[in-house]
Amino acid sequence: MTIQISPDKMPTRPRIVIPASEHARLLALADAAEKRTPAVAEFLADELTRADVVKDEEFDPNIVRMGSRVTYVDEVTGRTRTITLVYPDAADIDQNRISILTPIGAALIGLSPGQSITWPLPDGRVGSLKVVEVSNDQE
Repeated sequence: MTIQISPDKMPTRPRIVIPASEHARLLALADAAEKRTPAVAEFLADELTRADVVKDEEFDPNIVRMGSRVTYVDEVTGRTRTITLVYPDAADIDQNRISILTPIGAALIGLSPGQSITWPLPDGRVGSLKVVEVSNDQE
């Protein structure tokens, strides 16, 4: 089944929270990726712009951040997947290490369990996922 929604008809996105120590680095990363992956870079920059930025010591460990291990459900396919959200240089699909510069990576940042997000895909379809579990056992 293909779901198509025009960008101006997209559902309201959920509140997201980003730790201050990651916010500036992620904005710079989105800016640097603008020429290589413009759609993802724009989506990530938009997410970061609307995010609530909090001091690291006030950041809730149940929220997706860089290095988080995240279990989510793809609400279009019904598939459940567990990944680790990483910077591009640490990405490895075979080890379920997903870059923040992918549509799913950019969608996951700042979400907490129970939250869903929907975003437009380049082919006009819509991506949708729901966070099930977040682990932030930072090494």
